[in-house]
Amino acid sequence: MRKHWIDNLRWVTVLLVLFYHVIYFYNNKGVFGGIGGFGDGPQYQDVVMYILYPWFMPILFILAGISARYALEKHSAGEWFKARTRKLLVPGTIGLLVFHWMVGYFNTAVAARDGALDGMPGVAKYLMWALSGTGPLWFIQVLWLLCIVLLIVRALDRKDRFWNWCGKAGIVPIILLGVLFWAGEQTMIKNPRPESIDGLLNLYKPIFYLVPFLLGWFVFSHDEVQEKVAKVWIPLMACAVISGGILIGTTFGQDNTTPQYLGSPLNCLYGWLMCLAMMGWFKAKFDRTGPFATYMSRSSFGLYIVHYLVIAAFGYMLKMYTQLPPLAIYAILTVAVFTLSPLLYEVLHRIPVVRWCVFGEK
Repeated sequence: MRKHWIDNLRWVTVLLVLFYHVIYFYNNKGVFGGIGGFGDGPQYQDVVMYILYPWFMPILFILAGISARYALEKHSAGEWFKARTRKLLVPGTIGLLVFHWMVGYFNTAVAARDGALDGMPGVAKYLMWALSGTGPLWFIQVLWLLCIVLLIVRALDRKDRFWNWCGKAGIVPIILLGVLFWAGEQTMIKNPRPESIDGLLNLYKPIFYLVPFLLGWFVFSHDEVQEKVAKVWIPLMACAVISGGILIGTTFGQDNTTPQYLGSPLNCLYGWLMCLAMMGWFKAKFDRTGPFATYMSRSSFGLYIVHYLVIAAFGYMLKMYTQLPPLAIYAILTVAVFTLSPLLYEVLHRIPVVRWCVFGEK
């Protein structure tokens, strides 16, 4: 039987990613990327980043780990990895050259306005735009690498002894797994060196994201564990809200993506409790489907793939070529990303070659 709560939590999280990027694009907290804020004063709308960033990507990796367990119960390792390669690696590499170079164009538009790209050959610009267009695709690139790691781990636990042992965990040990969440954050490079790959490693965080991915595989793929989390979702959510409120109240204004911030015990506590609370809430209340949920479950991956072009293009033009007040800019960009992203996906995934290159669809 299909776990509808997993599908629903995944597409809801993707929609939160879309809204997060609207806020992130204009942040003035020093977070890498985007186009900058509307002055140096407080931007209280940036609180959205503090609320979402600690947990919404980790929970996607947890769900990916759970889904991998279910998929490998039905398919051979070779079939599964071939499908994962088409779905993840193809869009994360070939898709850059076919589609995401346009995202890279807008990502580098500010530098181009300063003449930084003057005299650069067209082919070099195109390749630079393709690389700069990676944007949110880091998620599927990391996920593909973790799939390789998973096949190795699966071979080591061929008889599922460790998996079976993990299924016996009670709610207290499950909560205490947050220590692993904290330990994963400590693998970030605390003082990244300029002009090195340190910043890239801190962005991708492959070791950190391996933790929730394997927890999904070993722990949360058990029906018993899912039921235990669902029974206590209300106190988990209450604790998450309290810890999150303290975190935001004491750190608002800081760059919430630095290794020091992400590795703080309070950030890790909030992030982990939110992961548990959201899984428990959706398991308890949203383990069902309907026409809209079915459509979103099918298309959320495509929306994730294409949405940032809408944000980069419209967000750039609204900031650079209009005199609209910030509230109007946020409103227009929000409407644009939630209406044009589905339209763009529906058009592109109907074009045979393009759908393979951009979405990994047959």
